[in-house]
Amino acid sequence: MPEGRRRAMRAALRAGVMWTWFVAMAGVFLPSITSATTSPSSRSAAPSASAGAIARAVGETPIVLLGEVHDNATLHAIRLEALRALIATGRRPALAFEQFDRDRQPDIERARTARPGDADHLIEAAGADSGWDWSHYRPYVKLALDHGLPVLAANLSRSDAMRASMEGFAAVLGADRASQLALDHLPEPFLAAHRSAVAEGHCNLLPETMLPAIARAQIARDIVLADALQQHAERGVVLLTGNGHARTDIGVPYWLTAQERGRSVSVGLLEVESTATSGGPPPPYDVVFSVAAPPRPDPCIALRERFGAMRGR
Repeated sequence: MPEGRRRAMRAALRAGVMWTWFVAMAGVFLPSITSATTSPSSRSAAPSASAGAIARAVGETPIVLLGEVHDNATLHAIRLEALRALIATGRRPALAFEQFDRDRQPDIERARTARPGDADHLIEAAGADSGWDWSHYRPYVKLALDHGLPVLAANLSRSDAMRASMEGFAAVLGADRASQLALDHLPEPFLAAHRSAVAEGHCNLLPETMLPAIARAQIARDIVLADALQQHAERGVVLLTGNGHARTDIGVPYWLTAQERGRSVSVGLLEVESTATSGGPPPPYDVVFSVAAPPRPDPCIALRERFGAMRGR
């Protein structure tokens, strides 16, 4: 790690800024952060995911949010086939990527002009340094290029997300936009749900004092992702994003207008974590499918170790 970044991290820690943010900056991905915060019993009640079932659930809906657990290769393969099935019907939606930051859109357009159809070049130009596992996302980029679909850089950058967390929404969205959305007066149940999701997604290791700032960054990301959908709703648009962002209660759909919400569908693709029967709360999606969880080490172990190391610095 460059010494300049190390000094900045230490200064931020001394100032009480959430150390988990620096875990994300260091490239640590926690599948639990991107999973839905629903009970295991409700997940097991969902039908198994298949490309055909997802395509039928989406139908001709113009605004589509396709959830994911970022490192689940089986999920990505099913979701890719579902998109191919949609395209086979004649649909040509834009593909909006959480994996590309919004300020990289000019890089995407330049890459397409310079080397049309070259997915590797586009990723190298606009996303290779972002920390995502591009082996999972290259097929989507290639699919878009092969069919002439717009590739949309939809996410808020890490630096802007940090600014939102520390300086407030207006720092990255502008004062007028923050006022328009009444971001200084968000309902307490909404904020509490975000804080709970952040806590659960970080293995309940964070001090409560850090939760509001991290939740603020997450909310800012949701707003920016919603903006990308709104700008391309007339053509049709599919957002590829984590299940947390796809939640209808506190995620991206919350920031769509009532009319847009009526023309959208949120698909949660949740990992099966239990064989228990149904009985939990309904998942916060329009449609839910289940996929098998791949073998992976407990991410909370790595997070505990990383937090312990950071505290010792």
